[in-house]
Amino acid sequence: MAAETEPESESVSDVSETENLTLVQAVRDGLETEMQRDDDVVVMGEDVGKNGGVFRATEGLYDEFGGNRVIDTPLAESGIVGTAIGMAAYGMRPVPEIQFMGFIYPAFDQIVSHAARLRTRSRGRFTCPLVVRAPYGGGIRAPEHHSESTEAMFVHQPGLKVVVPSTPYDTKGLLTSAIRSPDPVIFLEPKLIYRAFREDVPTGSYEVPLGEAAIRREGSDISVYTWGAMTRPTLEAAENLAEEGIDAEVVDLRTLSPLDEETIVDSFEKTGRAAVVHEAPKTGGLGAEITATLQEEALLYQEAPVERITGFDTPFPLYALEDYYLPEPARIEDGIRDAAEF
Repeated sequence: MAAETEPESESVSDVSETENLTLVQAVRDGLETEMQRDDDVVVMGEDVGKNGGVFRATEGLYDEFGGNRVIDTPLAESGIVGTAIGMAAYGMRPVPEIQFMGFIYPAFDQIVSHAARLRTRSRGRFTCPLVVRAPYGGGIRAPEHHSESTEAMFVHQPGLKVVVPSTPYDTKGLLTSAIRSPDPVIFLEPKLIYRAFREDVPTGSYEVPLGEAAIRREGSDISVYTWGAMTRPTLEAAENLAEEGIDAEVVDLRTLSPLDEETIVDSFEKTGRAAVVHEAPKTGGLGAEITATLQEEALLYQEAPVERITGFDTPFPLYALEDYYLPEPARIEDGIRDAAEF
């Protein structure tokens, strides 16, 4: 079996018809569209079949595609991902679901020791085209281990792509690109906004390219980098600050690995100031990597220290402290204001 190469991006194939979908409905739509297009795409995981998944992201797929392509698995994350790696090595395109990111750690060894290394280990003879989906992040009053935001652990692993959508449109397009990618993708779905809002999504097949950030709000005073569920409160904070005369540019990274360094640096060279907003703990978080990138690539443009507005260096708290832990618009505004007025 020859190694696959990165396919060229495909533009929207049908923009004439759209559906108004939530983010989790866009996940389901993306899976269904790719399963209709490619018989090698299979969905697997705990309760993804007849039950339609813990968040109903796979609802109805079992009835449409049957038990050979929508596979209910035992409660064993290492086995789920390990089996998917074997299927991918034989040319299939499995999309295993881990019910919550906090349950992914038993599969961590399979992901980093095998999936991420297959191309390098075989010197390019084999690839591992699988997408590990997992709801992640906090904000839904879930018990312990259900609100993890440890995306930096996967970003640190060479051989993995890490994707976090923030809108329904991007969710379907990025998921399509992830499924068609020849290499393993960790696809993290911000469950806080699974059903928070709707957006028109094309009914046809389309891709949003991996590795490209999106500028959600143009601004000239400070660049604010974020992703996933933090995009919405960051945009709200930016609009509030505009009333004070602080014009913030909001950059939604969308893909955390590989990072779109060109967009990150270009925005910083325009504004000279920066803040990073994420719900993961501060220490070792992706905010540190973005800060270092700006130091390396655009130091002479820097007019203020980079502000990091993040979760805290603690295990994610239970619901009584959840709102305090997560960056919300007022805290984001304070951080942006500090950097803008330095």
